Amino acid sequence: MAASQSRTFSLLALFTFSILAFASTVSSHNITQILADSPDYSSFNNYLTQTKLADEINSRTTITVLVLNNGAMSSLAGKHPLSVIKSALSLLVLLDYYDPLKLHGLSKGTTLSTTLYQTTGNAPGNLGFVNITDLKGGKVGFGSAASGSKLDSSYTKSVKQIPYNISILEIDAPIIAPGVLTAPAPSAAVSNITGLLEKAGCKTFADLLVSSGVLKTYESAIDKGLTVFAPSDEAFKAEGVPDLTKLTQAEVVSLLEYHALPEYKPKGSLKTNKNNITTLATSGVGKFDLTTSTSGDEVILHTGVAPSRLADTVLDATPVVIFTVDNVLLPAELFGKSKSLSPAPAPAPETADAPSPAEGPSPTAASPPAPPMDDAPDSAPSDSPAGSAKSKSANAAVGVSSPSLFTLLVTFAAVTVSVSLRF
Repeated sequence: MAASQSRTFSLLALFTFSILAFASTVSSHNITQILADSPDYSSFNNYLTQTKLADEINSRTTITVLVLNNGAMSSLAGKHPLSVIKSALSLLVLLDYYDPLKLHGLSKGTTLSTTLYQTTGNAPGNLGFVNITDLKGGKVGFGSAASGSKLDSSYTKSVKQIPYNISILEIDAPIIAPGVLTAPAPSAAVSNITGLLEKAGCKTFADLLVSSGVLKTYESAIDKGLTVFAPSDEAFKAEGVPDLTKLTQAEVVSLLEYHALPEYKPKGSLKTNKNNITTLATSGVGKFDLTTSTSGDEVILHTGVAPSRLADTVLDATPVVIFTVDNVLLPAELFGKSKSLSPAPAPAPETADAPSPAEGPSPTAASPPAPPMDDAPDSAPSDSPAGSAKSKSANAAVGVSSPSLFTLLVTFAAVTVSVSLRF
């Protein structure tokens, strides 16, 4: 009996060690720290930081970064707006893992790989894909997947691999998709914030910005960076939203300033954020701050009253990013338990007349299921939707994925039962 128990404990210990060894291989990575050891990539690394692409890379696993040395970066650096450089560098981030062995072992000698640029919504057709072709003789070519594009870039050498997590490969020239370098500067789009908001289904929010004068505050912050969280029109009609007419003018201003950050913080930066975030309304330490959490590829904003999910990206043009959110952000300083405000008046009942087709619900009106109560800011909401097929490779860079962990636990249970039955 003692010998049987000894064997059981030995097997369980071995299996536990295997779990820990597996988990250790799925560790986080930091692209800027990796490249900091190589001065030849200082320009590339600097632009990853300026454009916040580093945060996006660090938030993902199963990824390949095609780096350019300082000489190759000279064709981009200082010659284009930062938003254009970000688009060009996004084409060098492949949402799959390629090491030298895989490059030279492509089953058909060529393949198309999805890039980070494809996820921005700014890449029509196949402009967000890269053509990878094994040219034999040790050469691998890269080019845009757009029709008629050439393989203008070649694999030079391997820089670093963390197997199946991140691979860093050097290429000798940027991969340029048609129209990327000639894209207009974002100034024209950014100058019409209200127009962008109305088109995205956020007219109520846009009207409030104009009537309160807060729009000018937003516009004055653009040069140094601006992030906007715009509630949809439906969000203002949701049950539980306080009656904003009961707020003072100063409180309305604070509420609207709470929906913006005085910095450029795209989704990748929000996904990797670990600290309290200062808003335009912040007037002191811990006042009118936000915190974030993630659930898969979703980002949840926490106010201390109720959470809200990022819904869509309206504009991402460095240094401005505008998101829609599915709930009005209610700061605790205005809507905490100590302050009681009446909910907004219920809308008048519908008449019996059938609405015309033009009066049907807007496609932008739909929103994800209501998030849970905000009593645990650091935990991910339990009702977060599963990631889409496009975001399967966008798992957070820290920890073991749920399917892998589930498989390990099932295997652990099976081994335990098997051993118990045997002995």
